[in-house]
Amino acid sequence: VQLQASGGGLVQPGGSLRLSCAASGFTLNYHAMGWFRQAPGKEREEVSCISKYTGDIYYAESVKGRFTISRDNVKNTVYLQMNNLRPEDTAVYYCARKGGHYCSESGPFDYFGQGTLVTVSS
Repeated sequence: VQLQASGGGLVQPGGSLRLSCAASGFTLNYHAMGWFRQAPGKEREEVSCISKYTGDIYYAESVKGRFTISRDNVKNTVYLQMNNLRPEDTAVYYCARKGGHYCSESGPFDYFGQGTLVTVSS
């Protein structure tokens, strides 16, 4: 299993970035997929999750209305569109695979990618 995140960078407050997660070594459409982030000195937190069926989606309260998760099972890629970015969104962002099909399941995320750094600063 490999998860390769990309698309991070430096952006001004109010700007946008689109993160991509290229998945390989497994069948993407069997799994729910998520994005996590970890800011310096803070715990890793779940930002968003998308089930194998795109109708079941989770967002952390802090990103609702600004971030949009999506998936392309043909391209084996998961995306995180981030709009109206704030300095507090600065973190390393990781994509992750959930063992099960649905975000609402209680099972863990079993694989994490290497992360991509997002810095929001003027």
